[in-house]
Amino acid sequence: MEILNTIFSEATNKALVNVVYILASVLFIFGLKMLGSPETARKGNLVSAMGMLIAVVVTLLDQSIIDYKWIFVGLVLGSLVGVIAATKVKMTAMPEMVAIFNGFGGIASLLVGSSEYLLSAQHNTGILVPIFLTVVIGGLTFTGSLIAYGKLSGTITGNPVIYKGQQWINGILMAALLFLGIEMIVLQGLLITMDWQILVAAVALSFLLGVLIVIPIGGADMPVVIALLNSYSGLAACAAGFVILNNVLIVAGALVGASGLILTNIMCKAMNRSLANVLFSGFGSVISVGSSSTEQGEVRPINVADAYLILEAASSVVIVPGYGMAVAQAQHSVRELGELLEENGSEVQYAIHPVAGRMPGHMNVLLAEANVSYDQLMEPDDINPTIETTDVCIVIGANDVVNPAAREDPQSPIYGMPIINVDKAKTTFVLKRSMAPGFAGIENPLFFKTNTRMLFGDAKDSITSLVSEFKT
Repeated sequence: MEILNTIFSEATNKALVNVVYILASVLFIFGLKMLGSPETARKGNLVSAMGMLIAVVVTLLDQSIIDYKWIFVGLVLGSLVGVIAATKVKMTAMPEMVAIFNGFGGIASLLVGSSEYLLSAQHNTGILVPIFLTVVIGGLTFTGSLIAYGKLSGTITGNPVIYKGQQWINGILMAALLFLGIEMIVLQGLLITMDWQILVAAVALSFLLGVLIVIPIGGADMPVVIALLNSYSGLAACAAGFVILNNVLIVAGALVGASGLILTNIMCKAMNRSLANVLFSGFGSVISVGSSSTEQGEVRPINVADAYLILEAASSVVIVPGYGMAVAQAQHSVRELGELLEENGSEVQYAIHPVAGRMPGHMNVLLAEANVSYDQLMEPDDINPTIETTDVCIVIGANDVVNPAAREDPQSPIYGMPIINVDKAKTTFVLKRSMAPGFAGIENPLFFKTNTRMLFGDAKDSITSLVSEFKT
């Protein structure tokens, strides 16, 4: 009877844990769904976080842990890192932070798979497959994310690093990893007798492959790479879930993996390029394409006072924010200018390109922080059909996403990429510090159009000065 009670108790406990895991998974799914809309994104974060808290607590209680000392230390250290990241990291550095967090996810999965492989006395094929996938995907995600972080932060060059025979070397590394996979899973130590030797070799090769996969990709394509690495970190976590037989980790990893792939696909479509083109073309370097400034035409600067007079008479204004707005932290001034324009009788909209600001959603977050109405945020497909009737477009630090070369110059590296057609507006103001190119490293013919006026200087200072003109 006591044995039956013990079995029944264990079965009941397992069923209860799985029910709670299902609840946590439902919260993940609902939270992810909420992230698809600016109105519900903040609540979606909280819902997903609640699901993760429930999953972590139940897992810790279910594992009959004897000593929580190191777990507590990890919680304190992790919370400290999270608080610092949330309060100290600037919005302009958010892509770098996402990249490094992807790397942390990858290395965490690698450590889980490695410990399971080394500590377990016996392995079967069903557990060796996810272990190998966890190690390889986690390893290349870790080092690839570190390279992405370095390129975005400027720690290393953002230019593609390309050398002769690069694809052959990558192919050899993949073949070597395949051999190690066969040795680990099928042969199980027939050729390499020591488990740790197989593991160390797999980790080293996956680390090297992660570096070599990312270094040929330029800074302009890093947002796509980050989304892809985010998907990899999810797949590594999913594989780790199979390793330790944790259902909620499998579900969470699969959600991250799938959503990362979907985001990668969306961003590739936004640039009118395939994923293979992004990964293997070496695009994104600072290159000289097109004519020089003297051949393009004449730059027409404008001062704040004259810009104010044009805006005062405008009945429709489209504001196009870019990375320059994020750098200048000008979102609050932009919102104030928009409100003053509306009080003056103008219809104001904000056109946001899907890949503006180095990460999708970056501009949306900044404008939401400044309490800009979601109804005013428009995508290129919504704004382009009516942009020819727009009196003034104000481009704040955007570059490649408003470059008409994508539409007009078949020789341009960004040719075919959907852009916001600000050059077709009646008047376009471009707020920039200088004539420097964007992330793609190419000149922008927009700056030399007859209907373009360049308002040079810090974006926040320029917008603040325009606000002052409207208030006087």
